[in-house]
Amino acid sequence: MSSAALTRLQQGLAAVKAEHLDRRRLLLDDAQGAHITIDGRPVISFCSNDYLGLAADPALIQAAHVALDRCGVGAGAAHLISGHHRFHHDFEAAFAQFVGKPAALLFSTGYLANLGVLTALLGRHGEVFGDKLNHASLVDAAQLSSARFTRFRHLDLAQLESQLAVSTAQDKLIVSDLVFSMDGDTAPVDALLDLAERFDAWLYLDDAHGFGVLNDGHGGLTERARASDRVIYLATLGKAAGVAGAAVAAHPSVVDWLIQKARPYIYTTASPPVLAACLLESLRQIEAGDARRERLRSHIVQLRQGLADLKYGALMRSETPIQPLVIGTNADTLRLSHALLQRGVLVPAIRTPTVPAGTARLRITLSAAHSANDVAYLIEALHAVA
Repeated sequence: MSSAALTRLQQGLAAVKAEHLDRRRLLLDDAQGAHITIDGRPVISFCSNDYLGLAADPALIQAAHVALDRCGVGAGAAHLISGHHRFHHDFEAAFAQFVGKPAALLFSTGYLANLGVLTALLGRHGEVFGDKLNHASLVDAAQLSSARFTRFRHLDLAQLESQLAVSTAQDKLIVSDLVFSMDGDTAPVDALLDLAERFDAWLYLDDAHGFGVLNDGHGGLTERARASDRVIYLATLGKAAGVAGAAVAAHPSVVDWLIQKARPYIYTTASPPVLAACLLESLRQIEAGDARRERLRSHIVQLRQGLADLKYGALMRSETPIQPLVIGTNADTLRLSHALLQRGVLVPAIRTPTVPAGTARLRITLSAAHSANDVAYLIEALHAVA
């Protein structure tokens, strides 16, 4: 590499740091949970998406131990070669039944699933209509699909309707997060489906943060959406499910098409079968997880009541475990995050480009693994750092 190119990289890094946008990795020394050790110090974590506390659940750990003797560690090959294990197959069938769709396909990550679905379904004669606050993976997938990419203002269905009305694309696909990861609000599924039906479009819903939490754990799909052949549903499995991967549920013809055409599925080594075995146990825990979800709802109410009179920042409207506290500037948000860390509370500072300029925030995420005392300590710490 030329010294001039390296110098430009170093200058770019310096500019990122000057704008308070530099990121670093925190080093975790133990299992995921509400109380963890980060960079050698104990903290209460309010930044994990492990909403039900399943990531280190004894039942899932036991499932892994049992499965390892049968399937070993690695998959060895892609699903279409020799890597498709019985555990993968059984999980896909169980997941489809759980979310009320006829068929499902397991991907290694949610990012790969989104890339696979959009690039397989659309080409240069298609058009993607995406909410402006969709996850980055959906944005990248739309751009890589070769289809025209049209974005509509967050939850602005009137603008979406006008865009659909003038589209001349052969294939149309409306894509939306179901729970928006930085705001914690939810998409109006049936209203989106109304538009998809009127304009003969696919509706692709990314339920990364609703699966396991909403609707007794079944996710954010409505009864109409379950019954509709045009609705394609994605759930990521490293959040409330506590493991890893993502599953896409849809009409059997859609799933078969993805097997034939989704390059991130075809050309990726299958995920370790032991993870699929853990996911089967995770589904059982989610289905029996009413007590976990009730504890989670209680934490949400406790936090919102406790921060109602906070002297700085404001919680965004959210009934989900994602509770964003908007501060404003990158520098102020970083200072607050660091001040909380000094009190043993880990809450990340979310900055541009993840969120719009001027809306930097503390992204508080709650888990059933927290206790009421944990939430009370967070409330006390947030008031104290004012």
